Amino acid sequence: MRKLIAIAVLLTFMLLWIWGAATAGTRLAGASPWLQLVFYILVGFGWILPLRPLLKWMNANEVPDED
Repeated sequence: MRKLIAIAVLLTFMLLWIWGAATAGTRLAGASPWLQLVFYILVGFGWILPLRPLLKWMNANEVPDED
């Protein structure tokens, strides 16, 4: 159940992240190429930082039930 919840959150977050990056990227179309490069590097790697706790939680070992 943990992985199912995490996948739903992950997909929702990624859809919002991509939408936000695309929206901001279109506004930077006329900006300096260096600014665009920095923006796309940050956007390309920046998604993992907010999702790290979710991925750790999703892959955490569950304590087995004792009989």
